[in-house]
Amino acid sequence: MPEGDALHRAARRLQVLVGQQLEVETPHPRAAVKQLAPRLDGRRLEQVEAIGKNLLLRFEGGVVLRSHLRMKGRWLVLRRDAPIFGQPWLVLRGDEYVGAMFNGAVLELDKGVAKRLGPDIIAEPPDYDTMRERFRAENQQRQVGDALLDQRLVAGIGNLWKAESLWHARVSPWRRLTEVTDADLRATLEAAHRLMRGRLDDMAGSAQAYRRKGRPCPRCGAKIESWPQGDDARMAYWCPQCQKGEEPKTA
Repeated sequence: MPEGDALHRAARRLQVLVGQQLEVETPHPRAAVKQLAPRLDGRRLEQVEAIGKNLLLRFEGGVVLRSHLRMKGRWLVLRRDAPIFGQPWLVLRGDEYVGAMFNGAVLELDKGVAKRLGPDIIAEPPDYDTMRERFRAENQQRQVGDALLDQRLVAGIGNLWKAESLWHARVSPWRRLTEVTDADLRATLEAAHRLMRGRLDDMAGSAQAYRRKGRPCPRCGAKIESWPQGDDARMAYWCPQCQKGEEPKTA
């Protein structure tokens, strides 16, 4: 699933269209029925902003389009004369470039979703104090690994960066929030910010825990474990030696 850093990269690429009146098409039938093209065609794109896993495209007249890529969506930016293969959900044609969104999943006029999100983990600087307040206002029996994916608490973290930030902070994903100190929570959020900013800025790196089940932990050599977590059964990855805490009973 594209996470916050992928959306920020897409927002950077789409800046070439900002300030222009765009030709807008919705070739995919599932997007066409939303009647977005008639609302947006010919309007000036004023801003492209990534907030968590959401991309907001602000057009003149106060019209805001929200894109969420879910599992398989992606944005491409091409030269205007380049061929577009496949059936994109949305095509934005500018003077020299075209932005195309494929496998849209969520493409709609924004109804205030961004206002309900937690602080963006990639923001500079991150609002760690508000993040902490939101985590502490949550049910403290909730497992921290599950809570990190809740976009109401902190926006932008997905399963990859959940696993990696907890590994770097030496915090088990299975620990209850009541067992996670403010210092450990801050260390986890700081690790997520640092790692995601690094990926956004094309800094090389490799996963230490994510999708490494059965392989040795790079820090201590114990075998990385994995097990589904939360109502959505997203896979958690952790080192049982470095990240000690309550373990799933069925693991």
